Amino acid sequence: MSTSLLFSTIEVTRQAFYRSSLSFAIVNLKPIVPGHVLVIPNRVVHRLTDLNDAELSSLMISVQRVGRVIERVYGGDALTVACQDGKAAGQSVPHVHFHVMPRKTHGDRFSENRDEIYPELERAAGSLASDLKQTQHESQSMRVDADENRPPRTMEDMEKEANWLKTFFS
Repeated sequence: MSTSLLFSTIEVTRQAFYRSSLSFAIVNLKPIVPGHVLVIPNRVVHRLTDLNDAELSSLMISVQRVGRVIERVYGGDALTVACQDGKAAGQSVPHVHFHVMPRKTHGDRFSENRDEIYPELERAAGSLASDLKQTQHESQSMRVDADENRPPRTMEDMEKEANWLKTFFS
C-alpha cells in the first residue's frame, strides 16, 4: 500500500485494512462494538450523491465484502450498516463513509434494545472529527471525550487490528 489514504483531511493509511480501486476500509478509533469499522470512498466527497456510478458501486461492494469478513471474524449474527449522509444527518467528518458493525443476537451491549445503537452512533459522530485529528499528533493516547465507555484507542492498537484484518483479504 503505497498511496496515502485520507478520511477528509485526516491521513488514515495506518488504520486501513482493505482497499479496492475506489474505496477502502479502516478500523475505528472509538468502536461502538468490537469490529466497528468504516468503509470510505477514495475520493473525498461530502455526500452519496457526489459519487459517480463507479465509485458508488465500488463503495457498496466494499461494504458487502468488508461486512462479510467483519461479521465472521467478530462472531456476529448480523450487521448494522449506517451512513449519515450530510451534516444534518449527523455526519461529523465531511467525507462519505459507512459504519459497519457486527451484531450479536445475545451478548453485545445492545442485545436488550437493539435500536439503542443508533443514538450511540449519533453521539459517537460528534467527537469523531476532533478525535481523528488528535491521532495525527499523538501516537500513544488520544483525547477522551465524555463517553468513558469508549475511550479512544492508541495508533498502535488500531494498527495491530488493521494488520490482523488484512490477513482475511487476498
